[in-house]
Amino acid sequence: MKPSSFNTLLIVSAALAALIGLPVASVLTNIFSGGTGGTWQHLASTVLPEYLGATLWLCLGVGLGVIVLGVATAWLTTMHDFPGRRIFEWALVLPLAVPAYVLAYVYTDFLQFVGPLQSGLRETFGWSRADYWFPDVRSLGGAVTMFVFVFYPYVYLLVRTAFIERASGMQEAARTLGLGPWRSFFRVSLPLARPAVVAGATLALMETLADYGTVSYFGVQTFTTGIYRAWFSLGDRVAAAQLAASLLGFVVALLLIEQFSRGRARFNNTTGRNRPQAGRRLKGGYAASAFALCAIPLSIGFLLPAGLLLRLALTGGDAQFGDHFLVLARNSFVLAGLTAGLAVALALLLAYAARLSKGPLARSLNRLVGLGYAVPGSVIAVGVLIPVAWLDNWLAGQWEACFGSNPGLLLTGGIAALIYAYLVRFLAVALQSVSSSLLKVTPNMDEAARSLGANQGQTLRRVHLPILRGSLFTAGLLVFVDVMKELPATLVMRPFNFDTLATQAYTLASDERLAEASTASLAIVAVGLLPLVVLSRQIAQRRQV
Repeated sequence: MKPSSFNTLLIVSAALAALIGLPVASVLTNIFSGGTGGTWQHLASTVLPEYLGATLWLCLGVGLGVIVLGVATAWLTTMHDFPGRRIFEWALVLPLAVPAYVLAYVYTDFLQFVGPLQSGLRETFGWSRADYWFPDVRSLGGAVTMFVFVFYPYVYLLVRTAFIERASGMQEAARTLGLGPWRSFFRVSLPLARPAVVAGATLALMETLADYGTVSYFGVQTFTTGIYRAWFSLGDRVAAAQLAASLLGFVVALLLIEQFSRGRARFNNTTGRNRPQAGRRLKGGYAASAFALCAIPLSIGFLLPAGLLLRLALTGGDAQFGDHFLVLARNSFVLAGLTAGLAVALALLLAYAARLSKGPLARSLNRLVGLGYAVPGSVIAVGVLIPVAWLDNWLAGQWEACFGSNPGLLLTGGIAALIYAYLVRFLAVALQSVSSSLLKVTPNMDEAARSLGANQGQTLRRVHLPILRGSLFTAGLLVFVDVMKELPATLVMRPFNFDTLATQAYTLASDERLAEASTASLAIVAVGLLPLVVLSRQIAQRRQV
């Protein structure tokens, strides 16, 4: 590629990185802004301590829960053999297909006073309301439970990979030194997997902070619900931006903890033995306990809610299932399809620019773009609306000055700003997939193509794209599913009279029409299963024995 073409590619990459980083910058510029009309002072003196306390307790509970479940299931399926292990090792990732807010709707219907469980208990034992106590699922503890059983697969996947790649050789060395299974786990395997544990827990906590549907429906006051309330109920964009900046500080703190938690420790496997060994065969009560420990999170996180959703959809689903449901599905698929296509194209451009660049600039730009996934959707929505609304007002003023009429909202009144917010949030997902696959294409292929007279553009089209086809499809599928499930940004930025499956499920559930919400929720879960099927097949191909 000619130097001028390469410089153009770098300039385009820099412009894209600036565009992706603009929403976060617009939020940060409002941290010390005045003119809130007393809203920020009112929030700080009344509800801000509650936001802070609830968010901290939520993070603490979810962090501990996902670590315990994720590490335990990864250890059992990796280092032991028991009935059902071959199924559990891939099925334990299925709860990721169920959005946390959908799980909240399902279990609220199942566990409420008039729900099937409590009604069955009263009929079976002849109890009245005063004869027994039942925990309230719509509480902080209920929200922690929902998040734990949805997000533990993040820890499970990363820790299981760490156990497979590092623990086998070290485990054998520990046994030769006389360490038993438990001592070798706590003294060898778990310390080696520490980076994976921290990384998985950090992902789970960032998803928890990004959630709006669950905490809002359960009445848990967090920074995310505060942002939504400040923007829509109080009409104060500066206060919303300041709350968003506070939430962003939480996310940055998590990332810094993940980065510095390792200190100067190193976690390399120096045994030279990475081949997985046969798991220790469990029998009797040990096998039954291992089976139960793996079956409980799978049942609570996927099997039971999927069955309850199907029952609700068949017995009392959305009364407007026909034409109205098709409109909702069309809106969701259009948004997800456009965003996925754009994300894959932009990710390919950014990744290819980094490949051609010999300096650190392009790689730094890609890392900047990658930060978008760590930013909650509510923060991105506020960050997008501030500059886009200003641009809309400026364009309207220019149009009126030239043509004497007001065109209205050109960007915020359509889906363009919403797709922009999706790209800021999820472009990192596509970029990670494309970049990792592009790294596997050896430079020798580029040199061979150049020796045959192909320029860089022809090399990309004829050599790289055929090799990357599967990764590009996977990247697009991941972004597609993420957009289908995204709720906070969609609620804040969707045009008037424009609903998706996610917003429909939230609206109906908020109106306590849980049976009707099951139809849209079941469709979201079904779409979410697609990438997990691909992931499960990859896990199944790496079976130990």
